Amino acid sequence: MTPTPLQCLDLRGVPCPLNYVRTRLALEILPPQGWLQVDLDSGEPESSVAEGLRGEGHWVQVEHLPPDGARLLIQRAA
Repeated sequence: MTPTPLQCLDLRGVPCPLNYVRTRLALEILPPQGWLQVDLDSGEPESSVAEGLRGEGHWVQVEHLPPDGARLLIQRAA
């Protein structure tokens, strides 16, 4: 079962590191264990944001969106 995100961001076309900064700001206002959905460009934006968030202890699931996008489903760490 896929959780329902409390907030959704469309950051396709937003360059690094601004997409990471916007994602972090959105996570800060969520309650612990809250879910955030972020759509990004695939490749470097997807991997940079996902790896950075995992490094901070957040849970991140990546889904590829055709033709060249990615959707991150992020659960904020406690």
